Amino acid sequence: MITLGVEEEYLLVDPASGVPAPLVEEVRRTAGLGPLAEADEVQDELLQAQIEVATPVCWTLDEVGGHLLRLRHALASAAEANGCRIAATGAAPLHGTRPVPVTRNPRYLRMEGEARQLVDEQLICGMHVHVGIPDAETGVAVLNRIRGWLPTLLALSSNSPWWGGRDTGFASWRTIVFGRWPVSGPPPYFEGLADYERRLDALLTSGVIADRGQVYWQARLSGRYPTVEVRCLDVQLRADDAVMLAGVVRALVATAIAEEKEGVRPAPVSAPEMVAAGNWHAARYGLSTTLVDPDGRPRSSGDVVCALLRHITPALEEAGDFREVSALAHRLLREGTPADRQRRAVADGGLPGLIDLITGAGPTD
Repeated sequence: MITLGVEEEYLLVDPASGVPAPLVEEVRRTAGLGPLAEADEVQDELLQAQIEVATPVCWTLDEVGGHLLRLRHALASAAEANGCRIAATGAAPLHGTRPVPVTRNPRYLRMEGEARQLVDEQLICGMHVHVGIPDAETGVAVLNRIRGWLPTLLALSSNSPWWGGRDTGFASWRTIVFGRWPVSGPPPYFEGLADYERRLDALLTSGVIADRGQVYWQARLSGRYPTVEVRCLDVQLRADDAVMLAGVVRALVATAIAEEKEGVRPAPVSAPEMVAAGNWHAARYGLSTTLVDPDGRPRSSGDVVCALLRHITPALEEAGDFREVSALAHRLLREGTPADRQRRAVADGGLPGLIDLITGAGPTD
């Protein structure tokens, strides 16, 4: 079994207006004092209307689901105690009249000074999946083998169509907002660990980024843990969809590790422009039309998702995750992505219906 862990980011919003509420210090303090969450499991983020949770290292998807539900409940209770709600959406659907203050952290304040408008508009929330790897060299090989699947993962997770009170026309507007940072989007292909390290060192030497934490590739080696960190996912409305995506990511990494150990020849390297184009297309349409598969071909989204599931089936079966992950993935194909559900909520109940959906205060669909 390969270990995994999940980080989720949420917005804090005013329950009446739905605009971001800069109450992270109060909510984090309250959650850390409660019985459901340890203080180090709840963290602040760049803006004071964002909050993040991190599960412990997990071995099974049941553990992941249990921790996510526990932490979501802890934060929801802490938010309510401080007059706000947590919102599980990849982008803030409504904005206030003033920018949300930056969290008083030296690193964040430096980022504000360097890219103020980007920081002001960083009202976005993602989900990061960490999967254990035996060593960094294998981790770089994993990055090379999974990069062509990142657009499919993004499409499955898309949960951010609304921004500033308007439908952006994108399923994952978070992806577009995050893509404005200098080192972001799908990672390049690497010739090995030495090449990976050389390129990160060159980015630091350029002075454009201040530290390795600003290498915002959608998949990278973690700087803190012996893991590959997949970062292309929007935070999820449902905890069980988050569990499904965590299972897919772990199986994808496990498949890549097994292929590398067995000497399976990698697929032809996807050209960077094709991966970038496929990523944009996935952010624009989610699962509503075609996806660009790892070979660069346009195919129906259902066919590409099924191809992904076939590719990782042995790893899912070995982990005992096949039934759960496949059932939830097929539910997603039937019912649509969280972005589709957000649009249905607005069609049924306007923006108040959307706020109720993303904060868990209204019907699930």
